[in-house]
Amino acid sequence: MIARLILTALLLTVLAYAAIQYRSSRWIGALAVLTALAGLYFVWLPGHATVLAEWAGVGRGVDLILYTWVAISLIMLLNIHLKLRAQIELITALARAAALNDARHRADQQTSVSLKSISQD
Repeated sequence: MIARLILTALLLTVLAYAAIQYRSSRWIGALAVLTALAGLYFVWLPGHATVLAEWAGVGRGVDLILYTWVAISLIMLLNIHLKLRAQIELITALARAAALNDARHRADQQTSVSLKSISQD
């Protein structure tokens, strides 16, 4: 019973997070709500997880939930990796543009200083 209460508290925390996240990203919020609700359902009715697992060809409900958890975690890890890679590429492009802009600015300053010194002679 203690495990059910702890899991329920954790899943209710996920629901609260989903409500906050829903404002900024509807897909993430909706998926988090669905996942938390499914988790609450299977925490309080674990026999249904076993029936679903047998239908899916997995021995126990816990195994099905763990396999699903691993699959979702791998998808999230791939998503985070791709976003991080895109941000690194964006930072590289911004740094390159800033360096070229700085080089042009310095070249313009040197040209104007050279032209001033020539005009004074």
